[in-house]
Amino acid sequence: MVKRLLVALRDTRGATAIEYGLIAALIAVAAIAAMQGLGNQVKKTFSNVSSNMKAS
Repeated sequence: MVKRLLVALRDTRGATAIEYGLIAALIAVAAIAAMQGLGNQVKKTFSNVSSNMKAS
């Protein structure tokens, strides 16, 4: 019983999966933040184009 417990404590496969999950989550958060900033810039550009076309 003690031997199985020690083997389970030394097993790092679960920790590695959690680390990969955290890395994927951080990448997703960074991508969402970048896309929101880009989306605001695109919206502003289309608004400027629309305003300029109405003025012509």
